Amino acid sequence: MPDVFVVLGQDHAEVKDLLSALENSPGRTEGASDAVLAARGEVAKRLIMDSSAHEAAEEQYFWPTVRHQVPKGDGFANEAISQESEAKQVLDKLDKLAPTDPEFDELIAKFIPAARQHIEYEETQVWPALRAVLSADQANQLGVQVATAKEHGPTRPHPHTPANPTVLKTAGSAAAIIDHLRDALSGRGR
Repeated sequence: MPDVFVVLGQDHAEVKDLLSALENSPGRTEGASDAVLAARGEVAKRLIMDSSAHEAAEEQYFWPTVRHQVPKGDGFANEAISQESEAKQVLDKLDKLAPTDPEFDELIAKFIPAARQHIEYEETQVWPALRAVLSADQANQLGVQVATAKEHGPTRPHPHTPANPTVLKTAGSAAAIIDHLRDALSGRGR
């Protein structure tokens, strides 16, 4: 299994691709066709699903490790979780909108720079500090934990669920099960 930096790096690369696809396609106000709007809606769904699982996995395993292993790790984790909480609020609103809704494009425009800033913060500030204190075995073990949590994680944002590892491992698991059932019934994410 790849280490935590590879696991999270792959997620970040996928999110950047989704952000670019949204940024480089016309929205409703630019006169996009119905087909383009539908495609933007599908990209947004994938972004919401992937981001929800990613952030939940980080909050369960990555940020607690940063808090306990990195000097001044509480500051790193608090800043990142604050950014993630704001992102969940935006993604929760976005998840309820059709790509034809005027607010859809506004939320996408708000989310893209914030997501890029968050990824840059993690990769340039947090990762170097964590790499300095984790052994290769610890980084691999954390990679397994994060990858497993993502696989079984929520597919929708849950902005009212506290970013607490214990809560996420219990109430978050129940929310993830419900998300997966809803996805199976609706065909979402196929």
